Amino acid sequence: MLGTTAVHAETPIKFQLDWRFEGPSALFLQPAAKGYFKAAGLDVSIDAGSGSGATVSRVASGTYDMGFADMAALMEFHANNPDMPNKPVAVMMVYNNTPAAAFALKKSGIKTVADLTGKKLGAPVFDSGRKSWPIFAKANKLGPVTWVSMDPTLRETMFVRGDVDAITGFSFTSLLNIEARGVKGEEIVMFPYAQYGVKLYGNAIVASPKLLKENPEAVKAFLKAFAKGAKEVLANPDAAIDTVKARDGIINVDLEKRRLKIALDQVVNSPDARAEGFGQVKLPRLALMASQVGDAFATKTRINPDAVWTPAYLPSAAELNVLPAAKK
Repeated sequence: MLGTTAVHAETPIKFQLDWRFEGPSALFLQPAAKGYFKAAGLDVSIDAGSGSGATVSRVASGTYDMGFADMAALMEFHANNPDMPNKPVAVMMVYNNTPAAAFALKKSGIKTVADLTGKKLGAPVFDSGRKSWPIFAKANKLGPVTWVSMDPTLRETMFVRGDVDAITGFSFTSLLNIEARGVKGEEIVMFPYAQYGVKLYGNAIVASPKLLKENPEAVKAFLKAFAKGAKEVLANPDAAIDTVKARDGIINVDLEKRRLKIALDQVVNSPDARAEGFGQVKLPRLALMASQVGDAFATKTRINPDAVWTPAYLPSAAELNVLPAAKK
């Protein structure tokens, strides 16, 4: 007689990151490598991405079931595609603060945020920091600036060369890219948006409405397994880099360890994240962000905060308790 244990086929979930396999992707690669997704009955494949906008579009098209994307990019997609049926929904906040920052070199004479007024800034047209610049500028009472568009691969090179006075980019990406081009850390001035009056949320896990409707238990299982892995990454980021190295053998391990730690400190285990709770959002803050993004990005329609976010699939409070205690 056969045993009573039923064998269920694992639910396949195609997941796309927002960017390349770098330090922060350990948050997703850890639960995969440790078998947490598999133990939850999921067959999760994780692919590198090419920007949050592309990730949102690919989840909307059905190419991917879930992804990791900037909340502002998700809001922009909703507002600019009001009639599209399968608009992705954010189901867990991971970067409680936007990683966007502005960078300058001390030798340029830019010492304070006010010094950015009138300067020449560089960034790709789709860069999150560039698109949300009007919010940053308003919060800091800045005057006009001139923008120079460039490919992401050229941003820090042109900056170090002096082609532009300042750039915008993710704190944990551009900072290390600038240093990799021979600039010492003490020569760089960084203005993280979150520390200069901009309370935008950063990247969240997004899912297709089709998956949410047809297999809500799979989404809940994914988030629960993710939280378990994220707790381990936050507790021991150095060890977690091994999962990134396994996916991309040519990474600079020491560099990616540093990148991951900066990301964890600035946007995952930030004061705002500790106040609000990992994975969650505060609706008044989300509503304010929806209004700010609508204005700054000049969206076709207004953004409905209730349409872009749902907490319905989050794990229990105990399972979301992943953040280490604040450093004293």
